[in-house]
Amino acid sequence: MEGKKSKQFAILFLVVLLLWGINGAAFAGDMETSMQECLIKAIQKVDDTTTVGQLKAACEEELAGDENIVEPAARVAEVKETALGKRIREEDSSAGNLWTIMPHRPNYILLGDYNFSSMNDAPWEEVGGEPVDLNSTEVKFQISFKFMLWENLFKKRTNGDLFFAYTQLAMWQLYNKDISSSFRDTNYEPEFFLSFDNDWQIFGFTNRVNIFGFSHQSNGRAEPLSKSWNRLYASFIFEKGDFASGLKIWYRIPADAENDNNPDIEDYLGNFEFRSIYKWRKQTFGLMWRNNLDFDNNRGAVELSWSFPMWRTDRIKGYVQYFNGYGQCLLDYNASSSTLGAGFLLTDWL
Repeated sequence: MEGKKSKQFAILFLVVLLLWGINGAAFAGDMETSMQECLIKAIQKVDDTTTVGQLKAACEEELAGDENIVEPAARVAEVKETALGKRIREEDSSAGNLWTIMPHRPNYILLGDYNFSSMNDAPWEEVGGEPVDLNSTEVKFQISFKFMLWENLFKKRTNGDLFFAYTQLAMWQLYNKDISSSFRDTNYEPEFFLSFDNDWQIFGFTNRVNIFGFSHQSNGRAEPLSKSWNRLYASFIFEKGDFASGLKIWYRIPADAENDNNPDIEDYLGNFEFRSIYKWRKQTFGLMWRNNLDFDNNRGAVELSWSFPMWRTDRIKGYVQYFNGYGQCLLDYNASSSTLGAGFLLTDWL
């Protein structure tokens, strides 16, 4: 038995040294020796479920110079994978399989989305014909997925993966029998983007991912209901524990004046969007805020969301969403609404 333990110890030790050599030494000279000694001591004290990454994180903290830090073997129990880190790890694992489809934005359905303000009838009045009596309660759902087109585009792990993504948002007048349960608006958004991993530290947050992409969004309707725009955007995503925040900024690609059916869209949707997500146990809380930063004629939007487990499965969660402001859908880009909806969620941000 002792011989078997010694063999296991030797194999694990060799794995540690191999990984350490691949990743590069964190410190030169004496620091490298100290790290190896720390790893050897820690291996002897932890159980079989401990990962090499946890051992390294604990030893790095000990060698950082904090006199009050506890033994690495004890620190390992405190090393916890963040919610965003878990999402990134799972996506990296899935993306390695060719043409694997992964969730992009949340996939959900709100079986009842009630509008507390008046429904936006203006676009329908421009169509002419019989007046449309819109129902204040409708179904809202979103389908969003992505897949990797090119891994390690610049031949380095952190130097860019190319993705294609598609998101479809629908506002469905399911309970309105007067208009044959038609879709009030459906938004289609294909996009291409480059994703870069990162580990910069700022104000206690870690900049984990940076994204640069192109997005086309339209509702596929004929005039005068047609709305569309093209954007170049950049997203910077930060994390601290199970709290993640992202800032997305964009530049609208100018459209031909004759064919631009929403030339003032930036006056209502602005040029940026801030989003924060907090995962607490199995519940997720979300906040989205955007603004045109025009203090004379200020417009924007805020969205609050909450997802929670239902029954004994994590595959389908309950979902509550509150939205207030402009641009819940493209047809409402210049109309403010205040809605509260409840339904089910299949995939979340985290």
